[in-house]
Amino acid sequence: MASRTENDQAGEYRINDLARESAIPVRNIRLYQERRILPPPVRRGRVGWYSEAHLARLRLIARLLDRGYSLAHIGELISAWERGRDLADVLGLEAALTSPWSEEPQTVISAGDLQRMFGKQEERGTLDRAISSGMLRPEGTRFRVASPQLLDIAVQLVQAGYPLSVVLKLAEDSMHDIERVAERYVSLVKATITPSLSPGDSHGTDEPAEIDDPAAAAALVQSLRPLARKSVDAMLAMAMENAVNQVLGDAVSALAKETRES
Repeated sequence: MASRTENDQAGEYRINDLARESAIPVRNIRLYQERRILPPPVRRGRVGWYSEAHLARLRLIARLLDRGYSLAHIGELISAWERGRDLADVLGLEAALTSPWSEEPQTVISAGDLQRMFGKQEERGTLDRAISSGMLRPEGTRFRVASPQLLDIAVQLVQAGYPLSVVLKLAEDSMHDIERVAERYVSLVKATITPSLSPGDSHGTDEPAEIDDPAAAAALVQSLRPLARKSVDAMLAMAMENAVNQVLGDAVSALAKETRES
């Protein structure tokens, strides 16, 4: 069996390594190549080498399959996308679109770990809610934590005296709200790389212009990542300040009213 060695170049994979990195079986990778939805590897001697671009393509295929697309439909999409464009630029855009937005490493914990973190408050109902919200994902008898940072925040809130059910409700509601924000930012990218209006029809509208160059579109997506995160942080700080001031103002008004009436 081929395996990565110290002589392998960074960002290059033999087929078994590519299968392991992408969590896609070797037989599926070969099938995708036969269907021409995955480019062939670069041959050096008797060894075929795959790149990060191939890994990005596999992740894109996996996501499209999860959304219900057939291999035939995926082939048509990729063929139309690549027609008349440089393949490397197209794959670069795919990598920008499919690479993780969070650099936070995920962790795997046991039911015993959860029990130690939350004590008697960790019950089946709360566990089911954490799973359905995507915060935890079952892996056999253990659980993968999507965001260890959020889990640590939940632990601190419970230790501060807030019931776990209240903390979960806060997380669920906040995730629902932030998903709406994410959809708005993603709509910017969608309107740019797959505009709903044909060229020439967007004049005088608020729709962004189509970027026909995949490399430029990839750069746009990459630039959006830190901007989206910073803007959400800034807006949350402003909203928290306004909300706290409102609560304090209401409390002062109530106290003043009681003082006048006494």
